[in-house]
Amino acid sequence: MISKATHSQMIKTEAERLGFLSCGISKAGFLEEEAPRLEKWLQANLHGQMGYMANHFDKRLDPTKLVEGAKSVISLLLNYFPEEKQRPNSYKISKYAYGKDYHYVIKNKLKQLINFIQDEIGEVDGRAFVDSAPVLDKAWAAKSGLGWIGKNSNLITQKVGSFYFIAELIVDLDLEYDLPTTDHCGTCTACIDACPTQAIIAPYVVDGSKCISYLTIELKEAIPSAFSEKMDNWMFGCDVCQDVCPWNRFSVPHDEPEFKAREELLNYSKQEWEELTQEVFQEIFRKSAVKRTKYKGLMRNITALKR
Repeated sequence: MISKATHSQMIKTEAERLGFLSCGISKAGFLEEEAPRLEKWLQANLHGQMGYMANHFDKRLDPTKLVEGAKSVISLLLNYFPEEKQRPNSYKISKYAYGKDYHYVIKNKLKQLINFIQDEIGEVDGRAFVDSAPVLDKAWAAKSGLGWIGKNSNLITQKVGSFYFIAELIVDLDLEYDLPTTDHCGTCTACIDACPTQAIIAPYVVDGSKCISYLTIELKEAIPSAFSEKMDNWMFGCDVCQDVCPWNRFSVPHDEPEFKAREELLNYSKQEWEELTQEVFQEIFRKSAVKRTKYKGLMRNITALKR
């Protein structure tokens, strides 16, 4: 009978072949440490208008409620750090949204991985998750040893920093489980000091309603004028707390063709963004995560930046 260790190694080898940065495995079960932390964060209304964060509280903390008979959570990281950046002194888009929407790219890879598991190991039931269901991605990735959750609340690794997506396969297969790593933020407060809107209100605690990513993507009404002067030219998302993190000096460019940015995105000036038409928006951001904010939302953000 093939051992759990062999199955685990087979899965990790295939994940690497599919282009994932790393793969870690943890035992599916209730997240005891995260439960009070999440409850406190929600009670303090630090999720702003992200009402969905308060939904499915039990499922968010227990994957066995998402996949019947779940035994293992397979966490995966996919690098998105770009080789080329946007021109300086223009309006900025978070690096994760430079190329094709990551949901499509990663879902395809996860489908291939679950097919591999079923073909090579046997009858395994499971579900793939990419930031689209009540799963605490960062908690599971940390639990499986892929990194630690830093003071900016992002998952960080010593080898490659934090510019990567996190995804999971939750399966009803017993596997060999990895151990968590230790926290290496130390006394560093670079992310806290650099946040333009002071959204990191304490080490490891982010007030989502102050975060530029929230203001430019999640917030559906006008951006409060108190924030517009502090938004540092970000028109979609924000990378400040990652850009200043010392561990991101180890980031290496991705080799995923679908994450390659369009020339217009990299080279447009402020004036060109301000004059953007709906038709050009549809063309530049076809199959892009930026479509989530819609043309109207992006122009609202640019207007706020011009105040």
